[in-house]
Amino acid sequence: MKVTLMVADVVDHTNYIAKSRASIEALKSANLLKSVSINALILGESGVGKQTLAGHIIPTSVVDASSFNELLALIETNSSLIVKNFHKITNYKKLKIALDIHKTRIIATSVLPLNDQLIDEFFSLKITLPPLRERMEDVLPLMEKFSLEAQVMFGGEFEEKLSLNNITPDLSKNCYSLRRSVYNAYLMSSFGEEEILAMMEQFLSGKIGGRNDYRDLLYLFDVPLIKSGYAKFGSQLTMSEKFGLNRNTLRKKINDYKDRF
Repeated sequence: MKVTLMVADVVDHTNYIAKSRASIEALKSANLLKSVSINALILGESGVGKQTLAGHIIPTSVVDASSFNELLALIETNSSLIVKNFHKITNYKKLKIALDIHKTRIIATSVLPLNDQLIDEFFSLKITLPPLRERMEDVLPLMEKFSLEAQVMFGGEFEEKLSLNNITPDLSKNCYSLRRSVYNAYLMSSFGEEEILAMMEQFLSGKIGGRNDYRDLLYLFDVPLIKSGYAKFGSQLTMSEKFGLNRNTLRKKINDYKDRF
C-alpha cells in the first residue's frame, strides 16, 4: 500500500521539537515507522529536517548517495541505513538488487522530487516536509534551542540571555539560516568598538579601489545610524536634533537610502 503524507520536522540534533501541527503529525508518522519495517522517502528543501526525522525513525548509519560504492558496501553489513541525497544515485538497478539480496531497510532523503515509478519501486511511504516558513509555531522554540547552543558554544561569554524578540529570524534556508541568525545576534551583542572597527576595515579593504569610494560606501555608516535612530527616537524631528543634522539633510539621506530600509 502506498501512502503520501504532508508532514514537517525541524533541525534538532538532540530532541525533536514539535510545536506546529505539521511537526506533531511528523512525530506521529515517525513513531509509526519505528514499528513497521518498510522503506520510506523523505522529501523537502535543504534544512527542513529530513535527516533528523530519518534519525528519529532509525538511529543508524548515514551514507551519502553520491558515494555509491560506499553505499553498496554498507548495505552488505547493515540491516538498516539512512541514505541522504537519494536523487544522486548513479545506478538504481544495481542498488535495488543489493537491497533485495541483503534485505536492508532504508530511510532515504532527497531535496529533489523523484518520478513516481522510481518511488514505487523503492518505497512504501513518501513523506514531504514543508519549509520552516510554513511552520511558524516551530520558529520560537528553535530559536530558544539555538540560543542555548550559542551560550555553550561561545563559552558563557554572555552574562544574560539575549532577548529573542530583538532577533529577526532568517528562514531563507530553513533551520540553517535560522541558527546562523541567532548565532550572529549573540556574536554582535558581544562586539565592542575595536571589534566593529576591525570588522569594517576588513570588509572595506575588499571594496575600495574606485574613484568614488567614499561617497559610494558612506551608506555603511548612514543606514545603520538612521535605522537605529528610528528605533530609538521614533521621528525624523527628534533624530535631526539628536544627530545635529538639518532636517532637510536628514530627509535627503533617508530618501537616498530608501531602497536599503
